[in-house]
Amino acid sequence: MKYTLLATLVLSLLSPAARANWEQTLAQARGQTVYFNAWGGSEAINRYIAWAGKETQKRYGVSVKHVKTADTAEVIRRIAAEKAAGRTQGGSVDLVWINGENFRSMKNQALLSAPFAKDLPNWRYVDLKKPVERDFAEPTQGLESPWGGAQLTFIADRSRVPAPPDSMTSLLAFAKAHPGRVSYPKPPQFHGTSFLKQALLELAPNPTLLQQPVSAAVFARETRALWAYLDQLHPLLWRKGQAFASSGEQTLQMMADGELLLGISFNPNEVPNLIAAKRLPKTAYSYGHKGGTLANVHFVAIPFNARSAAAAKVLANFLLSPEAQVKKADVAIWGDPSVLDPAKLPAAQGAALRQSAAGSLPASVKTLAEPHASWVDALEKEWLRRYGKAGGA
Repeated sequence: MKYTLLATLVLSLLSPAARANWEQTLAQARGQTVYFNAWGGSEAINRYIAWAGKETQKRYGVSVKHVKTADTAEVIRRIAAEKAAGRTQGGSVDLVWINGENFRSMKNQALLSAPFAKDLPNWRYVDLKKPVERDFAEPTQGLESPWGGAQLTFIADRSRVPAPPDSMTSLLAFAKAHPGRVSYPKPPQFHGTSFLKQALLELAPNPTLLQQPVSAAVFARETRALWAYLDQLHPLLWRKGQAFASSGEQTLQMMADGELLLGISFNPNEVPNLIAAKRLPKTAYSYGHKGGTLANVHFVAIPFNARSAAAAKVLANFLLSPEAQVKKADVAIWGDPSVLDPAKLPAAQGAALRQSAAGSLPASVKTLAEPHASWVDALEKEWLRRYGKAGGA
């Protein structure tokens, strides 16, 4: 079996027992196929997963089949149906790209394998200052392995917006000055719900309560200012808040077309990607709010009944490797931020992860922890009750 020099070094740093366990995992994994259920809506991501699959086949004899999904919740329902039918082995999913409320759902339904993440050899490189041990305030307990980072990113064009709004309060003033030129995606679309959570974090009287499971009384009290704010903001939005952008990608297209002045993404490297693709002008830039913006980590997890659990661990470990993380962070490849600590890596790879492309979200923008996953459903339901009659773009 061929290893890169760094992979060989990692194995040599393991304890004898851990090394023996991992060598056993590698032996079990050889010849297995991983059915990796992951979002298939981005050609860049699809190409990256295809590359990772070729590498794991070449290095470890593990095949990867990318099952392209549109909605992770559908994957969870399939795994739950298998459990209900008594299919405790030979499941249809070996590895799933997951985070947030979907992780909490799998955890609560006992749909996850035994803890594995901290046993992966490449765990030693993970940046523990990132929220890798709590997923939307839910303890991960080694049940999922971190894969990439994300942070809510606002986007503008310096030729039209030289000084962007740096808070929800100033966004309201900006919308008053530019009626019809601002929008956000319609919840429960991911970016729309993220906008709601960002606004709630800034406007709630006691945002620390958002880290706890939601209750009716706390929800009513902490969201009162949010709904009052949206009641003021919506008449100033594109189409007077009677319709909303359908996605974060839609806000960026509308911005490129001149309909909107601001866009939204959850990838801090989105702008350099779009500039390189000539979908945004070179004057486009990313910015955050002065108090910080919502940030989280996305993960991969192994279902309880995975057919090829050993191979899933090998793929998860490769996705966590310095080589794979540096490639993923390259804006020419994907631009997905790494979960590794550059200080723990060899000099060249650490330097590569520290690089920032022009137009990316500045590192000075603080990260804000996600509210507990239970807040998501409550926020979306109340938003839909109040404003759900509005259409989409």
